[in-house]
Amino acid sequence: MSKYLDPKADLTFKKVFGEHPNLVLSLLNALLPLPDGMEIKTVSYLSPENIPENPGKKYSIVDVYCTDNFNRHFIVEMQSIWNTEFFQRTLFNATSMYSKQLGKGKAFGELNDVYALCLVNDEKAFPEYSNEYIQEYYLTNKNHKSDIHTDLSMVFVVLPNFKPENRAVKVMHNLWLKFLTEIDENTDDADPELLANKETSEALEIVRRSAFTEGELLAYDLYWLNVSTEKSSFERQYKDGHAVGLEEGKEIGKEMGRAEGERNEKLATARRMKADGLSIDLIAKYSGLTPAEIAKL
Repeated sequence: MSKYLDPKADLTFKKVFGEHPNLVLSLLNALLPLPDGMEIKTVSYLSPENIPENPGKKYSIVDVYCTDNFNRHFIVEMQSIWNTEFFQRTLFNATSMYSKQLGKGKAFGELNDVYALCLVNDEKAFPEYSNEYIQEYYLTNKNHKSDIHTDLSMVFVVLPNFKPENRAVKVMHNLWLKFLTEIDENTDDADPELLANKETSEALEIVRRSAFTEGELLAYDLYWLNVSTEKSSFERQYKDGHAVGLEEGKEIGKEMGRAEGERNEKLATARRMKADGLSIDLIAKYSGLTPAEIAKL
């Protein structure tokens, strides 16, 4: 039996970066293009309750929210399945966090920068840039490219595209990406570089299989089963769409999108009904969802 679990799963990722401020601090400093002299010194976790619910976040982890000593806000997300809506969802999360800062009576000048760090474990992400593993988005002046505003920044790291020799970067940049790309259920012996570093060595201890209960291991296996099922479904739908011709495939795609939108709307409505205290049976009657689906909301 292997020593480690994959840190990219929901359970393991949250244990490493959602419960250890020193590790998420190190990750953010390593992967974000922070200005010189503006490195993160301390972080404090924010409650997910401060962020609007996003019903489209299936198989993504977006509940690592924190602020630093400069009161900048950070979102750290792991996405296991890439789709065309992910960029928009990331922008939605980042802008929501930005606007949520402005309480009643506060001035716009009190708004602080927001960074969204999105780790994508899917080689289909950004297919037009398949040879690059980092994509950075900022507010820029179209006519003056050097006029960059970091009020809202999104950094996407496509993990399958990462190669340690891609470019000369700081040591922790490579170490954290090696940790995220090389450690999984097939790892018996971790890279000596990871073991020798204080932060990545601590992270390795956290994802040791022996550190998890039997129930946690079942939840871990279920997560990957769901990811595999979802990916297979996407691939099958894509192939089916092409098999019946391009135009018909487009219609199928539209219908699928419409059906997904309707389901998301049902879920959002059922969530509100549940929050208002309606019984599960009554919600099921009006939403068309099963009691089991409603119980999970």
